[in-house]
Amino acid sequence: MAKLARRHPGNAPGPWYVDDSCIDCDASRQCAPELFADIDGQSVVVRQPVTAEEIDQAARAMLICPTGSIGTTGPKPALDHLFPHELDGGVYVCGFNSPDSFGANSFLARRAEGNLLVDSPRFVTRLVRSIEELGGVSEILLTHRDDVADAGKWAAHFGARAWIHEEEAAAAPFATGRIRGVEPLEIRAGLRAIPVPGHTRGSVVFHLDDRFLFTGDSMHYSRGLGELSAFRSVCWYSWPELTRSLERLEPLRFEWVLAGHGDRHHAPAAWMQASLRRLVARMQADDAWDEAW
Repeated sequence: MAKLARRHPGNAPGPWYVDDSCIDCDASRQCAPELFADIDGQSVVVRQPVTAEEIDQAARAMLICPTGSIGTTGPKPALDHLFPHELDGGVYVCGFNSPDSFGANSFLARRAEGNLLVDSPRFVTRLVRSIEELGGVSEILLTHRDDVADAGKWAAHFGARAWIHEEEAAAAPFATGRIRGVEPLEIRAGLRAIPVPGHTRGSVVFHLDDRFLFTGDSMHYSRGLGELSAFRSVCWYSWPELTRSLERLEPLRFEWVLAGHGDRHHAPAAWMQASLRRLVARMQADDAWDEAW
């Protein structure tokens, strides 16, 4: 819970604030980029919410924050309807990001043949009940070892099968679904796991319905650049390997990039493919790397 006594001095005057426990995971800024911004490696409120929609955005930022760093001295906002939050086509951002994954995003895809949970939010009662109302979870798709968080609890609660690359299996011993090597694996019709070694040796992206690409920490949208991007400073395994992995994704058709760390983005498939080509070209050139959110 946010502590008023530790309110960051960079917050705009008013009831909403961020305290100094923020870890700069960017999740709040993704929920409300007009209300929250970065000052010296920490999120702060740069404009107080006014409208009902802005208050909902601020409340989503509060719920998604993995460290409970956002608070308000004003009236308590309504929280029950905020997460999971639908983005498009039955795909939701879960909220309730976990500190165990440094605040990584997770997603729910609602499908008639069984719902998909991509990476893991915190296992909290409010979110569990909401996902139960949406039909539960039948498959858990883990992009890599860093973002497993409470996936074991979600798998046990829903009797869901979890998938992870064999190189990362030690991080999720409950996962019975194995992805191997570098060849794509069709998990079900319209859903493929595509290994992308680079961020970690066993990183995977999940490609759903030729529309949604769940990228974990391998690729994201940079608001600062207005382009797809990748984080070189936290590429734990191999930057050249990540470059080759992303180059292999260039033929894919997708309209959404849904990242664990870094922002999500919706654009026409042609723009996504062109931006991915530009990203790979920058990585191949090996120029000074801009890590702007």
